[in-house]
Amino acid sequence: MSPNALRKNLRVWICATALLVCVSAASGQTSMQERAEWHASWITHPTAPLRDAGVFHFRKVFRLDVKPAHFLVLVSADNRFQLYVNGQRVGEGPARGDFSHWRYETFDLAPFLRSGENLVTAAVWELGIWAPLAQISDRLAFLLEGDTAAEAIANSDTQWQVEEEKGHTFRPPLPPGLWNYYVAGPGERVDLSQCDLEWNQIDSSSKDWVAAGLALRESIFPQESIPIPPSKGRAQRWLLVSDPLPQMEFRENAPPQVVRTAISGLGAFPQRPVTIPTNTEVNVLLDQGAVVAAYPQLVVSGGKGASIEIVYAEALYDKEQKRGKRDEVGNRSALGLTDEFLPDGGRERSFMPLWWRTWRYLELRIKTADEPLELETIHTFNTGYPFEERGAFRSSDPELGRIREICWRTARVDARETYMDSAYWEQLQYFGDTRIQALISYSVSGDDRLARQALQAAHDSLLPEGITQSRYPSSLVQIIPPFSLTYISMVHDFWMYRQDPQFVTNLLPSTREILAWFLRHQRDDGMLGRLPYWNFVDWQNGADDFPATDKEGRSATLTLQWIGALRDAAELEERLGDASLAASYRRQAQTASESVYRLCWNAKSSLLADTPDQKNFSEHANALGVLYDVVPGRDQAGVMRSLIRGEASPMSLVPRVSRASYYFQFYVVAALEHAGLGDLYLDTLKPWREMLAQGFTTTPETPDPTRSDTHAWSSHPAYYLNAIVAGVRPASSSFSTVRIQPHLGKLDWAEVVTPHPEGEIRASFRRNGNSIEATIELPGKTTGVLIWEEKEFPLHPGKQRIGTK
Repeated sequence: MSPNALRKNLRVWICATALLVCVSAASGQTSMQERAEWHASWITHPTAPLRDAGVFHFRKVFRLDVKPAHFLVLVSADNRFQLYVNGQRVGEGPARGDFSHWRYETFDLAPFLRSGENLVTAAVWELGIWAPLAQISDRLAFLLEGDTAAEAIANSDTQWQVEEEKGHTFRPPLPPGLWNYYVAGPGERVDLSQCDLEWNQIDSSSKDWVAAGLALRESIFPQESIPIPPSKGRAQRWLLVSDPLPQMEFRENAPPQVVRTAISGLGAFPQRPVTIPTNTEVNVLLDQGAVVAAYPQLVVSGGKGASIEIVYAEALYDKEQKRGKRDEVGNRSALGLTDEFLPDGGRERSFMPLWWRTWRYLELRIKTADEPLELETIHTFNTGYPFEERGAFRSSDPELGRIREICWRTARVDARETYMDSAYWEQLQYFGDTRIQALISYSVSGDDRLARQALQAAHDSLLPEGITQSRYPSSLVQIIPPFSLTYISMVHDFWMYRQDPQFVTNLLPSTREILAWFLRHQRDDGMLGRLPYWNFVDWQNGADDFPATDKEGRSATLTLQWIGALRDAAELEERLGDASLAASYRRQAQTASESVYRLCWNAKSSLLADTPDQKNFSEHANALGVLYDVVPGRDQAGVMRSLIRGEASPMSLVPRVSRASYYFQFYVVAALEHAGLGDLYLDTLKPWREMLAQGFTTTPETPDPTRSDTHAWSSHPAYYLNAIVAGVRPASSSFSTVRIQPHLGKLDWAEVVTPHPEGEIRASFRRNGNSIEATIELPGKTTGVLIWEEKEFPLHPGKQRIGTK
């Protein structure tokens, strides 16, 4: 297929995907629904090992007398599928879930169909032991069902054909010698000389096509491969529910630019084709300009016997595998996930991996044999959750806009059918990270569908003992008890920002189970005792046992996190659940609060210690102590000034204060505002200003040396610029009232747009000495209050101008 034909097919798919996104958004569908009855069967290859890694093609030809106006089909697979009609790409899926909530996608095939013969095909793959940790799987299987009898002609059954694509295999993701924790799936290897290049054509001449078999082929009952609705209660591995999310974005990026190569003339690529001579080894390094999550598509001609490795890197490495300024190339190397492409010598051959990649730098490592290789072009197609940026922030400091830009880009790259901690290294939905990501979604986009998915996933991950998993979906159980508490705060956040109390009510059983689990670990003195599992709170270099515990297993930080979750849950129960349970939560929180203050407050330093033995101190315990009012109001500003500026307390009396990472700064900043010091927030952004100076285009996991350049937990300025600097926050549940308390610091002016369930909140502030002039517009029937210098000014729906003199 020529590059022009490829682009045409991709444009058709992009337009159809955009239509599906619009239909989904317009319908407002946000909950997973089950289908009452299924007729198609799960199908597979009749003889191939069902749990080994492999790529398979499925196909069916059917005739239509006329082109239909609509032709809806429901499609799923294990692990994944890409669906095509008459050679044109329709979509992909299924969105990740678990066996009790296995997603199916809905597509209208009508734009791709024609009168006469039609070909429906799917590329389906099983990754076996190479599967990413976020992928739950049973076996290779594919399912397609027409929505009504009119579309039943397309139903998957043994009339379909299947072949194994032996030329498309998988390889270890990382090169020897590069060790970092990586669980995001393998590299791919495509040998075109072994591939069926006609599989997407009606007249495919491949001899490997065979009749499909039933996926549950070990069963003696043929009907066992027909899906069973979850409510029927019968056993089947995949219990199908509709995917409430839209199809992921797919749009072409600007082409990457060549920034290093040893052969003159290659710098013209990809703007125009270039030729690599015979028996040549050459590397071509391309810079996308910013980190992206995208599908690369490399098109070549000729080059029989050549090999092309495609290396993807967030940043370049020096000889010690360290990263420097991200814009500087020098003699640094691209190291990381690698695909391999072996051309067969044909014209305009295309390589695109089955799964998207994350990179800023992309290197082609080319070895030619006895035939020259022509690099025709390379396209990159951005993918991810189709957020619309409705929010905005501008100010007299333009650097804040650049910080917001890299934070929002991070939030976009790390969001697909789930939120992800890091799009490159893990692609797992950790609930500690996800709380921050959801708040960014509310304040920048206003789209809550991905957040609903995350909340439901946490709820669904609940284990019988009453604790959630730390990340979900995941094929490997991991438990971080503090992340279960963070999930409760996520539920509270949703309740405040969005208008769906019934959804929140449905989640309360899981919050009750979690808090009961922690209550079983409360000591007689009020603090939590020793907790099992991995009690991760924050990364601390050289401190594997952080947060510190005493001989009794007591930790101020862990108890404080429990206190915060108890108070959030009490509010939810008072409004939506059990008032007596809310009162019990408040009593438990009060008992724990008094215990932490009595046992851990250090009068000499005016700080909370990490444990009752008062040997360790941290920003974490003190920030949470302030945020949850365990530290009395009279002392809160002093504590926070001690942490932020080293003022108001003889810090020399404290042997060591553990500092919060980029991640936990989210809570330190919240405490700063709670203590009445929101104007100091801009002073805390120095690390993000340094990121800009270092050439980061996304926010990293930790300061250098960092594993990940694209880590969502450090992107919280995208939220706080709206919520603290502009001060726009919900004052009551469902955002029914608003509280606007700007903290401009040294800014002369700021303008903000914050999405709201009824529209947008628009506010602008201009400083005039110690007063401000504010213009505020509230949507719908929303009311609220503006607070400046401890004075309150009522706000009414619509536009208003307020002078605070």
